[in-house]
Amino acid sequence: MRVYEAIVKGLEGIGVQAAFGGAGENAAGLMLALKHSKRIRPVITRHEQAASFMACGYAMYTDRLGFCFATAGPGAFNLFSGLAVAMSDSYPVLAVSGYASRQWQGWGSLNETSGLNRTPDSQAMFAATTKKSFLLDDAAGTCDVLEEAVNIAFEGRPGPVHIHVPEDLTHRGVEVTNFRDIRLDVATVLPDPAQVEEIAAVLADALARRKKVVALVGFGAVRSGAGPEVKRLIERFRIPLLTTLDGKGIVSEGHPLALGVFADSGHASAWKAFREADVVLCVGNSLNQHATFNYREDLFKGKLLIHVNISETEFRKAYKPDHVLLSDARPGVAALVEALEKKVGEVPPADVAGRDYEARHIVHLSGKIHPGQLAQAIGRMLPPNGILLADAGAHLAWLGYYVELEEGQHFRKAGSFGPMAGHVNGAIGLKMAHPDRTVVVGCGDGCYSLSGFELMTAVEHEIPVIWVIFDDQEFKLIKLFQLTTYGETGLVEFQNPDFAAYARACGADGYRVETLEEFEDAFRAALSSGRPTLIDARITRWAVPHYSPSPDGVIAGLVETAEARFRGR
Repeated sequence: MRVYEAIVKGLEGIGVQAAFGGAGENAAGLMLALKHSKRIRPVITRHEQAASFMACGYAMYTDRLGFCFATAGPGAFNLFSGLAVAMSDSYPVLAVSGYASRQWQGWGSLNETSGLNRTPDSQAMFAATTKKSFLLDDAAGTCDVLEEAVNIAFEGRPGPVHIHVPEDLTHRGVEVTNFRDIRLDVATVLPDPAQVEEIAAVLADALARRKKVVALVGFGAVRSGAGPEVKRLIERFRIPLLTTLDGKGIVSEGHPLALGVFADSGHASAWKAFREADVVLCVGNSLNQHATFNYREDLFKGKLLIHVNISETEFRKAYKPDHVLLSDARPGVAALVEALEKKVGEVPPADVAGRDYEARHIVHLSGKIHPGQLAQAIGRMLPPNGILLADAGAHLAWLGYYVELEEGQHFRKAGSFGPMAGHVNGAIGLKMAHPDRTVVVGCGDGCYSLSGFELMTAVEHEIPVIWVIFDDQEFKLIKLFQLTTYGETGLVEFQNPDFAAYARACGADGYRVETLEEFEDAFRAALSSGRPTLIDARITRWAVPHYSPSPDGVIAGLVETAEARFRGR
């Protein structure tokens, strides 16, 4: 068989069921191999960047490999944004791209990226955006390279890998004569029993002395499937639960011990519990910028920090933990619970403050939809097991604050790399991985305008994603940043097309709504239609997302900001 046929057959063998890519001469053989595959569903996107985002979406909540591909040169370079997302957000993704014929290397042939004679160096660029990038130099090594790549993608903290396939290896007569099945053999990162005992002893002592312990849980725990273990931990030992934005829903947010999101756009109940805590048990989170109030130096002052993470590098960043447990979240938490059971008796109920953020009253002063009320409506109407994605923008803060997830539902924001439109496109891959779950994207009009043409891809392949556009015709977060930093704004307003008419022109369902009642009717219709649907919700510009630069709350944050400005910082 040919090289691309061998790659497709190898991926079939490890359970890959979808491929997202862009058309091109250097990818032509791969496109034909996918056409004849009985197990992998190919999706040709309008833009390769979207393919890389879809591969991330496909891998987001599964143990399967996200797979994207592109032709050589510019097509391959369009994959970088999605690979950067996979790198920062821990998604196992394989990208395969073409590479110009090696016999012409250095001559400036079409799409050449050898790095010679003023051609771009794709090997260096892919090495910088993946866990490892390979240049296939011999057809006989196809299975060895593919096997190494996919195992690296899943090993330890998951992430992206990449394979260059030179054009000359796809020529007629070049064959893989030694094909073999690909072995995917990745060991789970299990906790060191000695570390477990050490941390269990510390937690048991804290509980015995009535110290206040909180758990701060992130996406690593969600991806690990550690929900039951986290729930057992907090219920058995009466530990209040705080989450990052991406940890929302690890346990039902209606649970009496769930105090909400701890972040700059989080909940006062979570801030209060954190502020009063003596011990913070972090599980599956990286303590990144927005979860730490811009890496606030005094965040853990006077607190004991215990950090459970799958990657050792996470222990050496902005905050040095007092105790660490290198482990995948699910076995790590399970081991801690088991060890604590032997050391801790009955624990008195925790003193926790309630929240009910879906039901909070919102003062609405303009005629257009308030984005907080829009978020509340999405939260109320999201079906069981539904998945809500928030793209980059102010809408993310509204959704993270006001949507209350039930057990089995998921929420994901744009991650640390944080590209606009990442989830606008990624939702298509996510829906293909979970055809039985409702997938909703909350996105800004700026996000959607960047790459909303992939709506045609969803229509062509009958993938029923629901896009809700928070439409205020401005870059809200940039505007707010300009105002607070410079005292003026500029170049943040723009005009939008009739998004609903555009959706209908593409063959999708499209609705333009200007009241909350109209939105609820449209959303209800979208949930029942089984069709790709776009809802253009006209929101007010006068609403400002809930935000504080201080874990002590909004008022304290305003005071600190004023003091910093007064001091000239």
